[in-house]
Amino acid sequence: MLRTAQADYAPPMPIAESEKVARNKEIVSRYWDALYAHDWDGIASFFTDDANYVDVGIGESGGGAYGPAQIVARLRLGLEPVPEHLHHDPVLIAEGDRVVTEHKEEWVFHTGERVMHPFTSIMELTDDGKIARWHDYSNMSNLLDNAPQWWLEHIAAGWADLV
Repeated sequence: MLRTAQADYAPPMPIAESEKVARNKEIVSRYWDALYAHDWDGIASFFTDDANYVDVGIGESGGGAYGPAQIVARLRLGLEPVPEHLHHDPVLIAEGDRVVTEHKEEWVFHTGERVMHPFTSIMELTDDGKIARWHDYSNMSNLLDNAPQWWLEHIAAGWADLV
């Protein structure tokens, strides 16, 4: 059967959908700006009350952190003692309610260690532009094998008591 160009034509997304996708990418981009500035209050404002954050690579049996307070406590545990936390090469791809970011974080510890940590983040946003689900996929051993011992001891205490 001979295919024509007409058979391969897909109409453009409705304006409302394309605007939603662009809005979601912009929200996630602003979220990353807040994270790398360690703007803890700003970070909390991006999440729904029941949002879920999971580091898939560490196999969290408890399902990760839920809600802005737990998410921020967890982020602060690992990131607050890191004076330089840099974002490299973010690529954002969006479809519908989901935004995928392929990126690298550079962690610079006050004791001189530097770790470049690549990963992919998938975020799902609600119709009102809040992040409801955030799953990170990375090789956590890259970070854990290269971070200083004092930081590993610090994070071993866990974040639950910080909420």
